Amino acid sequence: MASAPLKAQLTDLLNSMFAMDFLDEQFKELQMLEEASGPGFLAEVVTLFCGDAERIISQLSVLLNEPVVDFGKVDANVHQLKGSSSSVGAKRVALVCVKFRNVCQENDKEGCIAALHEIRHEFDELHKKFQTMVQLEQQIQVLDSKQMN
Repeated sequence: MASAPLKAQLTDLLNSMFAMDFLDEQFKELQMLEEASGPGFLAEVVTLFCGDAERIISQLSVLLNEPVVDFGKVDANVHQLKGSSSSVGAKRVALVCVKFRNVCQENDKEGCIAALHEIRHEFDELHKKFQTMVQLEQQIQVLDSKQMN
C-alpha cells in the first residue's frame, strides 16, 4: 500500500479542518457522495467552489470600491457566497458571510469592508487547505492506479 502514508496525511488534514471549524457536516455528506460517485468528485466540487468564491470576493471588492455602494448588489453577492460555502461545508466562511450580510443590511460601508477582509482571510486559509487536500487526493489516485497495473 504505497498510498497509505498519503491517506493518513489526508485524514489528519481533514480531521484538523473539522477540529478548527473550517468544515462542517455538509462536507461529510460530500465525502459520502464521493464514495458513491468515484474518486475526483470531491476535488472537482472543491475546485469549483474555490473558483466561484474567488470571483464573488473580487466582485465584492469592486462593489465596495464604488463611490456610492449598491448594498443590494453587495448583499446579493454575499448571499451567493454564503450559499456556496454552506453547500460545500465551508463553515467559517459561511459564518462570516452571515456577519457580512448583517452589516450590509445596515448600509455600513466600513463594516462591509472589514467583513470583506475577514472573508478574504478565512477563504484564503480554507483555499490553502483545500489545495493541499486536492493534491493529496491526486497523489493517492496515481499511486493506487499504479498498484492496480
